[in-house]
Amino acid sequence: MAKAATAKPAAKKTATAKKSPAAAAPAKKKAAAPASPKAKPAAKAAGAATAKQTPAALGFRMPAEWEPQEAVWLSWPHNYASWPGKFRPVPYQFANVVAAMARFQPVRINAAKKLHARARRLCERADANLANITFYDHPTNDAWCRDHGPIFVKHTKTGEVALTDWAYNAWGDKYPPYDLDNEIPPSIEKVTGLRRFVNDMVLEGGSIDVNGEGALLTSEQCLLNPNRNPHLTKEQIEQNLRDYLGVTDIYWVGDGILGDDTDGHIDDMTRFFKPDGFITCVEPNRADKNHDILAENLARLKKFRTPAGKKFDIVELPMPRPFGFKRQRVPASYANFLIVNGGVLVPTFRQPGPDARALEVIRGCFPDREVVGVDCYHLIWGLGTLHCISQQQPAAGVSS
Repeated sequence: MAKAATAKPAAKKTATAKKSPAAAAPAKKKAAAPASPKAKPAAKAAGAATAKQTPAALGFRMPAEWEPQEAVWLSWPHNYASWPGKFRPVPYQFANVVAAMARFQPVRINAAKKLHARARRLCERADANLANITFYDHPTNDAWCRDHGPIFVKHTKTGEVALTDWAYNAWGDKYPPYDLDNEIPPSIEKVTGLRRFVNDMVLEGGSIDVNGEGALLTSEQCLLNPNRNPHLTKEQIEQNLRDYLGVTDIYWVGDGILGDDTDGHIDDMTRFFKPDGFITCVEPNRADKNHDILAENLARLKKFRTPAGKKFDIVELPMPRPFGFKRQRVPASYANFLIVNGGVLVPTFRQPGPDARALEVIRGCFPDREVVGVDCYHLIWGLGTLHCISQQQPAAGVSS
């Protein structure tokens, strides 16, 4: 795992070095009782905008991932400590991922200028559509754009796209420094010309999932972890999500899977695949510690109700066989898929049987999209795959 730096980050916009498997993860927070999706509005958190200034009050909401996208953002890998002892194949595999994405839509890549030439050559070698790939001179500490990048929102009437810029502390200050990563949202603001709404609450994109119609799914282990926002109550956290992402109903599961250094990101467990449907990981092997974790989360999902009072459709997604590197288990999960225009990219782990079964399940959830398996065997040693490295930018304009 990456050796922790000594620099202590500032309260808000600091910088990032992601997940190096070496750092020890903090003890898991005990799951609280299932929460009602609708919570009482709470007092405004310090640093948050006034009600009239919030994105939600202005008419913005976070679109579902299956809505039209303008591009997907990535941050090129360069931090050896995030893949200790196994970094060499990572840029090659990352280039293959870029090539898979660029088949469907534009790909925009954050990277220090000195990395551009080699990154472009590797993408060319991967037979990527270079016309769909743009590099930006945006230096980063690490590659996990889902968490250090902006979370985009879209105006419900005008179709304007804006970005929300949250505090990022490298999953509870596990991997400093992360000052450069915290500069990615303002850098994207400058090159796109989009409005940027700043919130001092710590929030990572991988910790939430939305259905585009007011529902947000998250985990208690992550958002209620004292290493994120110890000064905020659950109600205050929920109000920030409502004010900045335009959501109304918030659903909480409990803990995350083994090996996940993010403290239970939802994008390794459960995702929306339609406004009233979840696809969720299950582990049939009772001897595996993930079995009880995922069974408890599944039980919660079955109790959730839509605003109309109906049950959600639930599709169970099998986990890959457990594996790791250097005796450390990695959080391999097929739920870390990325939805793109016309397609779904699914991480695979060189396990022919489990990979094929997962692709079949996901094809059933997205019958109108091309579902493509993308080898992430080397990438997962950094403790994340396709969804963790990416952040989608919604297409502007009003859908017909």
